[in-house]
Order: sequence, then C-alpha cells, then structure tokens
Amino acid sequence: MAPSAPLWQKLANTLQLTWFSDYSTPPLGLKWRTNSVFIVSTVAIGLFTDLFLYGLIVPILPFMLEDRVGIPQSQVQSWVSGLLTAYAAASVLFSPVAGFLADRVSTRQAPFLLGLVSLLIATMLLFVGQSIAVLVVARVLQGISAAVVWTIGLALCLETVGSDNLGKTIGSIFSFISVGNLAAPVLGGVLYEKSGYAGVFGIGFALLAVDFTMRLLVSEKKVAARYETQDPTQGDLQQTLSNDEDHVEDQEREEGVTEETSLLGQKEADQYKISPDQPAIARKIKLLPCLKDPSLVTAFIVSGIQATILGTFDATIPTVAEQYYNFPALKAGLLFLPLGVSDFLLGPLFGWAVDRFGTKPVATLSYLYLVPILILLRLPKPCPSASSTSSSQELFEVAAAASSCTDQKKQIAIWASLLLLAGAGLAGTSAPSIVEAGSIVKKFHEHNPTFFGADGPYAQLYGVSSMVFSAGLTIGPLLAGALKDGIGYGNMNAVVAGISAVTAVLAFVFIGRPLRLRSWRRGRAGA
Repeated sequence: MAPSAPLWQKLANTLQLTWFSDYSTPPLGLKWRTNSVFIVSTVAIGLFTDLFLYGLIVPILPFMLEDRVGIPQSQVQSWVSGLLTAYAAASVLFSPVAGFLADRVSTRQAPFLLGLVSLLIATMLLFVGQSIAVLVVARVLQGISAAVVWTIGLALCLETVGSDNLGKTIGSIFSFISVGNLAAPVLGGVLYEKSGYAGVFGIGFALLAVDFTMRLLVSEKKVAARYETQDPTQGDLQQTLSNDEDHVEDQEREEGVTEETSLLGQKEADQYKISPDQPAIARKIKLLPCLKDPSLVTAFIVSGIQATILGTFDATIPTVAEQYYNFPALKAGLLFLPLGVSDFLLGPLFGWAVDRFGTKPVATLSYLYLVPILILLRLPKPCPSASSTSSSQELFEVAAAASSCTDQKKQIAIWASLLLLAGAGLAGTSAPSIVEAGSIVKKFHEHNPTFFGADGPYAQLYGVSSMVFSAGLTIGPLLAGALKDGIGYGNMNAVVAGISAVTAVLAFVFIGRPLRLRSWRRGRAGA
C-alpha cells in the first residue's frame, strides 16, 4: 500500500466502500477475491443460505404458533399458510424493486450485503418472536432478502461468466442449493426434537456468519478494473458483451457467412432495435421495452410453470404421505430426497446441454418428459389411513393396519421411484428460462447501447424472474390443494401434466434458436 494513504482510506479500499474509495490502492487479496470461482461460490452460498433458512423454519412453524403465540390447534394450519404467503408476497413485490435499485448503483456488493442484513434480522425475530405481528414481519423480511439475493446473485453470475457459460454455471449452482432445500426441513425437524429452538437457530446463525464473510470479501471484476485504471467508470459489462460478440463472429466464420445469414443479421437488428421515443416509465424501467419479444415473455412463463410444479410437490407430498401411509413429518420429509437427488446429480449436465445445444431442445424435452411421469403418479395406492378417524383408539388400529398392509412397501417404492424420475425432469427446467431471458436481454443491450447504458437492465431482468418464480411457488400449493381436494391426487397430477405439455409447446415455438440439424451434426462431429 502507498505510505501516503490514510488509514481510513486503506480500510475503505479493502472493504470496497465505493462512496469513500479513491481506487488508488487495491484491496488486500484482490486477485482471489475477483476470481470467477470465488464469485460464483459466493452467489451459490447466498442462494443456499436463503433456501436453507426458509426450509429450516417451515417444519417448526406450527410448534412456534402453538407454544409461543398460543394459537389454537384448529387455526394453526391457516396461520402457517398465511406466514408462507407473507414470504412469497414480499418476494414477489420486492423483486422488481431490487432489480431497479441494483441497476442504479455502481456495484452489486452493497445491495447484496443489505439483503443478508434483512435475512439476519428476520432470523433473530423468528428466534425471539412471541406474537403473530413479529412472525409476520420476520417472514416479510425473509421474502425481501430472497428477492435481493436471487436478483443480485444471478446478475452477478452473468457479469462474471458471460452468457456463453451461464447455462452450466446456473445448473451447477442449482444442483448445489437443491441440497439445502431438501435437507433443511429434515434437519430442522431433527434439531427441534433433539435440542429445541436453540439447535435450530444455532445452525442458522452459523451459516449466516459464513455467508456474511464471503459477501464482504467478494469483489466484482468491474470493480477490480477500476483499481487497475484508477477510473471509477471502468469495468462495466461492455467487456462481457464484446467477448460474446467475438464468440458469435468466430461461430459465423466457422459456419460460413452467406447472403442469407447477412439478411438474418439485419432482421435480428431490426427485431431488437428500440425506438428512442419511449415513455418516461420505460426510460426508468428499461426492461419494459424488451417485453415486446415473445421469447422473453415465454422464458418468464417457463420459469413460473417450473415453480408452480415444484409448489405442487411441496404441498402434496407431506399430506399424501400421511393420508396414504400414516407417515409422520420426518418420514414425509425424506420423500423429498429422491425428488432432489436427480436435481443434484443432473443439474450441471442439463446446464452444459443448454450451453451446447441451446434452450429450446432442453426445455421442450424436459417438459414433455414430465408429462407421462406426472400421469403415472396416480399409480401409488393408499393403504388404510387415519384420515377419516377421530378417536385415539381408531387412530391406533388404523395405524397398525397400515403398518401390516402387505402392499405398502411396494406402493412406497413405486411412489419414490416416480418422484426420482420427476426430479430428473425438473432438473432440466432450471437453466433454460434463465439463460434464454439473459440471452434476449443481451441482444437488446447490444443493439441499443445508448438506451441501456453500460450495465444494461440485467438486475431488473432477474428481479422480474425472481418475482415470477415466487409467484409460481405461491400459485402451486394453492392450485394443488384445490385440485387434490376437488378431484383427487391422481387427477390433480393429470392436470399438472397437461400444464407441462402446454409449456413444452410454448418452449418449442417461442424460445431458443430454430433447430438446424446440419449445424447440430457438424458440432457433434467436431466435438
């Protein structure tokens, strides 16, 4: 460090306090703090923490409402649903706000840290809260944190790895965070049973400490460029876009630029050109003009349907496990494992497939594959259940009958196998929508650099993506509950299969590049 730099200036540079940093003295460890692996790992830990703490609290909410708040047992279910809705609603409403604000600041780190502060306060309120009002505020703060971490995190990933590598990056991240999403409810139940609230929240605070440390240390590549040039305007997304353009030019040279491709290039320029006469709201929320592209709208729909299908599993697996096989909460939670194992193992593979073959084939085939699997979920049949019993004696007798049901193990094995297969399909639905949306907005950015500015509307994009996904997670359980009660579990899955089929058609028609068999064969031969 330069000896003339005051101590406070050195600290500001090291902690990357952009309001006070003069970009004259690089922070300690700038090289590894701007390493792509460390940046992506920080985003992954942030998303993991968000989902883990969400899932960790869910199984103990009923006990908190009864023991601490004094809610009658007959009202617990409605209040649990209300608290879940408060989380989702806050995430839906704040996601576009987070995107809008993030695109107006010079670095992603500050809002990324503020999102974690919101999650920390939420966790503390849940730990000490003894009233409905406190619990509602805590769940709202959790939803705001989720909106920030998903919006800022995905935008930071795009800036770090570029659009060409976004698919496998997202696939790997989703594979990692799926572990937390699945393990948290089971772990929360076990910790509450063994050590009470202290054990549950203790592991939560420990994870928050790790997350905070990584978010504090991470440094964006554009910030590093500012230290290299001592220019606060350097290091924007233009370098990423330039690299992407070079990749496209190399690809065109390999395939041969013909008159037809030149015409297609002109057609693309016209398609993504934005008129300068935009209303005031479009100049502030610059993502709005991009919504004229049906591919972008379809990408949002595909993401929302993915969340809706996930929500139907979240809402029905525990209740069906109890009604069909008298499973307690812990055993019902274990049924989520086969659903998530596929995502964990296949997520990176599907992400690579998106980067290699495009979003259209992966999204279309994944949703088509889910159709027969969802229909087959009507195969598991119930053994005697306790759903219609009232007295403790009847409850005991039916539980004994269920345990001795000769067909029970076979039925559970069929159900778990189908959930495993469903997880494989869901693993293929994660990356296409995110990559497609990022690709479309990048094209708008490339063709309208003056309108969008250096950084583009990427945080706004992922803010809307987070909003749509959260809306799907809200709609899914409501839809599943209404259909299951109205037409039964098997018919409910048939309806969801129909939704998946329609989504596959939309993906085939509207997203991704047109399939070109000759180019695919040439790429396969050169692999």
